[in-house]
Amino acid sequence: MKFGPVALAEAEGALLAHAVAAGEKLFRKAHCLTAEDVVFLREAGIAEVVAAVLSSDDIDENAAATRVVTAMRFGGIEAKPATTGRVNLYAKQAGLFTVDRTLVDRLNALDPSITLATIVPYKPVRRGDMVATVKIIPFAVDRTLVDRAASLLSSAQIFAVLPFRSVSAGFIQTVLPGLKESVLAKSTRVMAARLARSGSTIAEEMRIGHDAVDLAEAMSVLSERHDMVIVFGASALCDFDDVIPSAIRRAGGAVLRAGMPVDPGNLLVLGRLNGKPVIGAPGCARSPKENGFDWVLDRLIAGLDVTDDDIAGMGVGGLLMEIPTRPQPREASLAARPVDVHAVILAAGRSSRMGGPNKLMAHFSGRPLIRQTVERAQASLVRGAVVVTGHQAERVNDALDGLDLEIVRNPDFASGLSSSLKAGIAALPPTSSGALILLGDMPAVSAADMNRLVSEFRKAGGKAIVRATHDGKRGNPVILPRALFGQVSTLEGDTGARHLVESGLAEVIDVEIGAGASIDVDTQDALESAGGVLQD
Repeated sequence: MKFGPVALAEAEGALLAHAVAAGEKLFRKAHCLTAEDVVFLREAGIAEVVAAVLSSDDIDENAAATRVVTAMRFGGIEAKPATTGRVNLYAKQAGLFTVDRTLVDRLNALDPSITLATIVPYKPVRRGDMVATVKIIPFAVDRTLVDRAASLLSSAQIFAVLPFRSVSAGFIQTVLPGLKESVLAKSTRVMAARLARSGSTIAEEMRIGHDAVDLAEAMSVLSERHDMVIVFGASALCDFDDVIPSAIRRAGGAVLRAGMPVDPGNLLVLGRLNGKPVIGAPGCARSPKENGFDWVLDRLIAGLDVTDDDIAGMGVGGLLMEIPTRPQPREASLAARPVDVHAVILAAGRSSRMGGPNKLMAHFSGRPLIRQTVERAQASLVRGAVVVTGHQAERVNDALDGLDLEIVRNPDFASGLSSSLKAGIAALPPTSSGALILLGDMPAVSAADMNRLVSEFRKAGGKAIVRATHDGKRGNPVILPRALFGQVSTLEGDTGARHLVESGLAEVIDVEIGAGASIDVDTQDALESAGGVLQD
């Protein structure tokens, strides 16, 4: 691949290194120049472009990323289509992420052109969580290098999400004088919430005196009836022959480990009895905050054996006190935050390709196009609407008279689409989980189409980008999740939501809504074909 200035006469088939503005057109970064593009650029007075010219031995970034991921062996994970040289991989199920670090390191050592990043090993994930991403750095890479990567990756499974099993747990709490009932009740409640993450339950609970003989008998009974036994001691472990490890041995079991290099969680005990794991929980596990107990419990529920060596290796990264807790129930059960979507309707443009008339004032079924668009949004599942005006703002306001919505005037509308997008996002309430970015000049997008997009966004928990398509081709509207609102402030010029959609910062869910996703009315011919009547 050759990269650098390319004379326009030799630029057909080259990939642009930067966006190029010429006349009324904007050619995006990585756009592959066609013969027609070259003619247009030449007529616009452009003599050369900075671009990448591929040779016959090169594979473009998307094809290379796809080839690398296709060669991977993984389980419980799905890959999304490549975009901008990136393939993101997501968990297909709730479970525990495992990874062959040696294989990841070997891939990343092949060449800086091919990169793979993952989340940390043994991290619990939910369905739909991103677990890894492959990124091709240049526009293209040599075919031989991609073949080497593919050969390496086919040698072994590189990562997986091991599904959590639903287990039945026997739960024992030992009691000493002065131990409050409220502490015991809280411990039961917190443990039940921990187990509920995987669909597991406390199937039976016993409360007994803090004595090795009584505890051994209780362990024996519960280990026969259930998949695992969890014990909270009334007194913390203070010796390797203390009550809990002694009771495991007295019952005929084996103590695999007493004490762990994780804080909070140092005083954990792990044993085995009747072929079942027995966990002596540290006192910190009475709180829902992450601690060493979670690390052991999650591995066991995912079907992994936990050995003495495994626990001994948890010291690096084992200081958890400043690490945010992973999502899990708190002591006070909070209602899930609703996934509300607000519409941002862009109506600030100058209709420059229309040659003078304002397309948003054109009548469709006797109503101004912009009013029809807003009314359809208000008839959909969106919680509210913000209209961004600019060109002929007062006229647009008059067309929307009587509708319950917020109108924001963008004084910088002439600078490009990004300024209107920023103004609309900034006007949304803090409760908004996502923004339906709706262009004011799309007469064929119905309330039902918007409902389909909103429904998919809610199914994704408000975390994904949802994009309308027509025959598989990207279109509008688009829903951006709140996590990307901050990225909108980085946009400049005539750049809209598409840049964020293709950035790889969030999963993209495509929803086929038909021709409405691609019909806009930028010209008089297009407007008349769509059934509009100009009023200017």
